Amino acid sequence: MKVALIHDWLNGMRGGEYVLEAIAGLFPEAEIFALFCDPDKISEKITSHKIVTSFIQNLPLRKSYYRHYLPFFPAAIERFNFDGFDIAISSSHCVAKGAIPGKNTLHICYCHSPMRYVWDRFDDYFPRSGMNILKYGFIKMITDRLRKWDVKTANRVDLFVANSNFVKWRIGEYYRRSAAVIHPPVDTEFYTPGPSDKREYFITAGALVPYKKTEIIIEAFRNLDERLIVTGDGPDLKKLVNIAPDNVEFTGWLDREKLRDYYRGCKALIFAGIEDFGIIPVEVMACGRPVIAFNKGGLVDTVVGPSTDNFRGYNDFKSGLFFTEQTAPSIRHALDIFTIMEFDSDSISEHTQKFSKKDFSYSVREFISKAYDSFRDNGKAGLEERLIS
Repeated sequence: MKVALIHDWLNGMRGGEYVLEAIAGLFPEAEIFALFCDPDKISEKITSHKIVTSFIQNLPLRKSYYRHYLPFFPAAIERFNFDGFDIAISSSHCVAKGAIPGKNTLHICYCHSPMRYVWDRFDDYFPRSGMNILKYGFIKMITDRLRKWDVKTANRVDLFVANSNFVKWRIGEYYRRSAAVIHPPVDTEFYTPGPSDKREYFITAGALVPYKKTEIIIEAFRNLDERLIVTGDGPDLKKLVNIAPDNVEFTGWLDREKLRDYYRGCKALIFAGIEDFGIIPVEVMACGRPVIAFNKGGLVDTVVGPSTDNFRGYNDFKSGLFFTEQTAPSIRHALDIFTIMEFDSDSISEHTQKFSKKDFSYSVREFISKAYDSFRDNGKAGLEERLIS
């Protein structure tokens, strides 16, 4: 069986790349197709495969300004030829799902998210305030075209797999397609409970960008007798440092060993953004620590527990607490409730084993095997209905 793996681009190891790495491990002979690739920034498990890149690879200043070439991404992904491949598996958060499969090629898309910047998060990525009106108008024109292309090319996918029920809903909302759900892999062998029971601070982690809502977390800690540690880097760092009270500390970017130490030593992770899945909260729970999160998005799949509206009388297993509004007062209210709750570290860590690499590989292998057997025996007609309820 000849397999092609299609990924948007390869210039670092983030959640999508770890998904690709895991899928590639199931097909050692598979070829990988990507818009561009920086081999020194990705794992040996990926570079051990033949990697085919597009014309984007050699465009001027591509490494620093690749986002500026976004208007050319659809044409680049459509130039790849998949004739002769039995299966094409796209790992897509941008244009990979728009690849044109061969006539006799089964196309399965593992969708990390429909393009966020052309759908529900356009304003987060391209805030109108402070932007030149001509530049804003140009960006709006480009994203309008991308949105139309994104919808049209959804029919090139035979089967969608979403990384969460939230993304499954978004696939249905924007593409009018059904999707199976297979959660992405988390390194639960590395992220484990630590030897210390010392809990001295709360933590928030991840890229410091507007949609993460780190600003309201910081505001919630103003005048509190609690410490908040903010890890990570990003364009909002300077602004956040300037508004932070004295009980908020910034670490900058941390390697995974140091980050794990912070996870293990926290009272809880506070997460205010709306994530497609949310790897960081699962990593924290794998370390045995609870999560205080906004009650929307992919975290509803991974964090188990009551919300601030119904915590009284909740006696089932819990790995966290949900707040109901993306505001500082809502987080403050959750912190007040959190202080009277009890959590079991071992049970929280055990809960995350369902998101392990082993479980992911098993689920993906089973889905692809069933899909290909059904495609081989009965063709593409009705395939979605047969495989996805």
